[in-house]
Amino acid sequence: MKRSRPPDLSPPPSRRRRALDSEERELWETVTKQIKPLRRPPKVEKSESSAQGEEDAVTKEVAGRPSGPAASPKQTTVAPRPKNSPPPLAPFGRRERSHLARGRKEIEARLDLHGMTQARAHRALIAFLSRASEDGLTFVLVITGKGRSGALDSERGVLRRQVPEWLGLPEFRSLVVGFEEASIGHGGAGALYVRLRRAR
Repeated sequence: MKRSRPPDLSPPPSRRRRALDSEERELWETVTKQIKPLRRPPKVEKSESSAQGEEDAVTKEVAGRPSGPAASPKQTTVAPRPKNSPPPLAPFGRRERSHLARGRKEIEARLDLHGMTQARAHRALIAFLSRASEDGLTFVLVITGKGRSGALDSERGVLRRQVPEWLGLPEFRSLVVGFEEASIGHGGAGALYVRLRRAR
């Protein structure tokens, strides 16, 4: 029997690079001249105008933001009334006025200012209302007169305008709750229903 030879494990002989001939060298030089090296894209520099525009936009955005917590809307507060100031006048209710007109509520006293000057009428009115309040009365009637054209009755027309203004003054509001024009049966536009405060 023939014995098999062991494999040859020795390294293969090194190959030498073949030198290029003149034609191959000329072709290689032609190819290398046509090759362009890879370049990184140049950085695009922002123009001053665009950079300034971005800065302005950022500045506006920051300025638009609230610097602190949102302020709550101010609430309108009503100044408290002084302790010694009398309360405001209150109008009559419809039922209350109807009861006075029909006689269901009694008119407990009357004051007629006919023929009085303004000064005398003012003194008479404050004295009458003070006494009625002290006596615990609730409803009284003050007659001013409607006033007529002519020199003799001119003062009556003034009282018709003045008495409601007097009743709105602090010195009278401490005595009076409110007042209304009387019904026709009690004098109409020439008289006033007056509701009194009770003296403390």
